[in-house]
Amino acid sequence: MNLTIHPVTLADIDTVVDFSRMLNEEDPSFTGDFHFEANAVRTALIQFLAEPLLGRAWLVGEGDMPIGYVILTFGFSLESRGRDGIIDEIYIIEKYRGRGIGRRVLDFVETEARQIGLKKLYLEVERPNSRAQKFYSQLGYIDHNRYLMSKLLD
Repeated sequence: MNLTIHPVTLADIDTVVDFSRMLNEEDPSFTGDFHFEANAVRTALIQFLAEPLLGRAWLVGEGDMPIGYVILTFGFSLESRGRDGIIDEIYIIEKYRGRGIGRRVLDFVETEARQIGLKKLYLEVERPNSRAQKFYSQLGYIDHNRYLMSKLLD
């Protein structure tokens, strides 16, 4: 497979918005306060791409054909001892899963994160999604036995 990973550009926005919709439709266990709205996701993505200090976004492809994406956002934490990152969203089209693509994409993100100077990476996974939990654990991600809590500010 000719796996390609390149930065998301404004020309890729509709593709990423479609993948974000698929991600949210495929995960019926999602119980957060996020409800997919294409225009809201598009607006947020445009804002994200305009400000490199917020993070990075990459489109994953088989050659020129997009098959997924990954979004890495930046933060700062004393616990992390500096800048850290959250793998905010990662999605690979279902028919491409189980081929090692997710592992290669996460290896790529980890390499990029080190080059950027991030000290730690976080990701979140829905509690019922045991398949993803097992996959992330195999890659060295640790369940800290904490609850992720949030409060919508607007």
